[in-house]
Amino acid sequence: MQKQTSVTQERSDRGRGDGVPRKQGGECKIDLGKRLVYVRFVGTLRMDDIERYARGLLQNPIFQAEYSEIVDLTQVEELDLQSQQFLQLADKVDPFAKESKRAFVIRDAAQEHAARLHGILRTQNRLKVFYSLEEAERWISSR
Repeated sequence: MQKQTSVTQERSDRGRGDGVPRKQGGECKIDLGKRLVYVRFVGTLRMDDIERYARGLLQNPIFQAEYSEIVDLTQVEELDLQSQQFLQLADKVDPFAKESKRAFVIRDAAQEHAARLHGILRTQNRLKVFYSLEEAERWISSR
């Protein structure tokens, strides 16, 4: 049996001004057997969501910086990140080793640009962008 750990981090948000609460935050799973971290963000993705996710990984005793990662952004409606925050994410927040395989599953051009920018700022050539989870999983498992 493969050991997995799962963490859900949510925050309340009133959405787009219509007063309807929307699910926000992220859900993270670590698959020890596959040496893989899977995170799915939803709603509006902000710097504090990513910082909370990174802190949670670093505090988890089974996490190792060399693990691969799949970041699922397909349920993210808005990226609320400024240019200075991208630099901070790459330089200070990101808990993964530069040699780790990183797959970003995206749904639009803004997400694609954000993922590619992160790869450039981290000088990471093992980061790829996909439009389907299946493609990302295939690439991650291809070692």
